[in-house]
Amino acid sequence: MPELLFHPDTTEEIKSSFDWYQEQVKGLGYDFVQELEDAFHSIQSLQQTWPKIGQYHRRFILSRFPYSVIYRTVDENTIYVVAIMHNQRKPGYWNDRN
Repeated sequence: MPELLFHPDTTEEIKSSFDWYQEQVKGLGYDFVQELEDAFHSIQSLQQTWPKIGQYHRRFILSRFPYSVIYRTVDENTIYVVAIMHNQRKPGYWNDRN
């Protein structure tokens, strides 16, 4: 299974979303993280399945939360997660992340 690498800003994206969901309903932040973990596993298993967004990136849309995982395949052993993007805020803000 390919290794997942993460852009440094994804940590803050996940943390701030987790905190916001936890403030809304206790435990909802953990549900968000669980859905992200499921998404990461799916991406590792079937990395070419999700639609392209731009020339190099792909987008996995979460089903329960309004977020997408933006990633690119580096090689057959490595996937780089570029952003955990809210679907209604600043589309494309991650475009200059490498």
